[in-house]
Amino acid sequence: MALYEKYKNEIRKKLAEELNLNIMEVPRIEKIVVHVGWGKEAVEDPKSLEIVAQDLALITGQKPVITRARKSVAQFKLKKGMPIGLKVTLRKRRAYDFLERLIHFALPRVRDFRGLPKSGFDGRGSYNFGLNEHTAFPEIDIDKVQRVFGMDITIVTSAKNDELAYRLLSALGFPFERA
Repeated sequence: MALYEKYKNEIRKKLAEELNLNIMEVPRIEKIVVHVGWGKEAVEDPKSLEIVAQDLALITGQKPVITRARKSVAQFKLKKGMPIGLKVTLRKRRAYDFLERLIHFALPRVRDFRGLPKSGFDGRGSYNFGLNEHTAFPEIDIDKVQRVFGMDITIVTSAKNDELAYRLLSALGFPFERA
């Protein structure tokens, strides 16, 4: 059963009963933002950003947007408007599909993985964490990888506080570290 269908049919009803909420008040995933900061390497070799964009598109199933420098920094030889990273915003079905692959395939393949930290909540129901290597995703052929990169993942929920967001992500199967 796909994660979205499981959420719609099982998890939402279970959370409504547990939290004593109306079915429409139950938190849901609004969007997932995957960000790769390429920084200094993008300045030195602009073509390398294209390689990263191809891998990120494979992982997320969506073409990434190039993020540009907001201001110039002389120490880094960075000028305003230079491409320094990539980001993808996933919504609705694609967000749940990405989450399913992340939880069931990518995170178990991360080296020395002991769970996601509970400190990643921001106080408004969003959760942030990072992965050091993109090669954990099964879509990436390790033999063809030219550059290994990490990514920051932000999961934005409709939860009003961190406790509700934690309960939602736990119900979806997020492997949080045990205290």
